[in-house]
Amino acid sequence: MSPLLQFIEDKVQIAALFFMVAVYTIRIFWLFKFRAVRERSLPEGKARAGVAYSLSNVVLPWAMESTRKNPWFYIQFVVFHLGVTAAISATFIIPYAPHWLASSDIVAAFQAVMGAALAVGIWRFIRRLHSPALRAISTPDDFAAILLMIAYFALGILAVPNRAERGEGPMIAFFILTAFFLIYVPFSKISHYLYYPFGRVFLGRTLGRRGVFPVRKSASGRRAEGDQGR
Repeated sequence: MSPLLQFIEDKVQIAALFFMVAVYTIRIFWLFKFRAVRERSLPEGKARAGVAYSLSNVVLPWAMESTRKNPWFYIQFVVFHLGVTAAISATFIIPYAPHWLASSDIVAAFQAVMGAALAVGIWRFIRRLHSPALRAISTPDDFAAILLMIAYFALGILAVPNRAERGEGPMIAFFILTAFFLIYVPFSKISHYLYYPFGRVFLGRTLGRRGVFPVRKSASGRRAEGDQGR
């Protein structure tokens, strides 16, 4: 391994990671400065149930009309984020636990997951270009984010075999892009995952206290569905 690759894999990544953590810490402190209006409709137990239901919504595709009627949207969501997980994991495994990638089967599994995510990323980009509704609400950051993720998956596929003797170019590019992401992500739309748990907890508590979460059908509603089935 060349000194350049070692420097980019280690010191540059750590510095960029500390930068991202610092920005996120500031943002989280800023979020906690705001106090939501206290809901008093139902007991606290209902609010806790609402929070649990709201947080678990991401693994309940049948709970959302969009994914219930079009399962492909949920499938591509799962595949894309599994690819993100695999790519991020590779940035830690390659420099700090390279022996985990000694098996060709493990390397092939990483490449397959990132390859599937790459295909989903390309599909998302084409859909955003061709859909008038999506184009109307898209910002330059939306296009930049998806293009960067496509490049990230492609470089991850080339880098994960971790074979410096075959050329360090893909690995250097992969880790440079990783460092860029760590600095760019807190200021981009990709940072939505930071706000997700806070937003879901607030929504769950609020609607839980209003009796909306967890969703339960009334006996009359079940009877009406049964009548329709006949």
